[in-house]
Amino acid sequence: MIRIRKVKTKVGVVVSDKMDKTVVVLVERLVLHSVYKRRIKKFSRFKAHDKDNSAHTGDKVEIKETRPLSKDKRWYISKIIEKANN
Repeated sequence: MIRIRKVKTKVGVVVSDKMDKTVVVLVERLVLHSVYKRRIKKFSRFKAHDKDNSAHTGDKVEIKETRPLSKDKRWYISKIIEKANN
């Protein structure tokens, strides 16, 4: 039996592109507070592989999960949704 695993995808903003072929992507999500029932913004930072060095700070990108590429890198940029207007 062949198992097909669903690939996880996230959308975020590039906050750092200072490394070679690697960018840091900030992903925002809304979580409901357990007591006050208000929505809270939670942020996660992921290091993503950028083989062409095409993404720059401020770009909105979609990242997909992949095998471990280094100690911290487990994501890659699948597409750039919106370029930053720098």
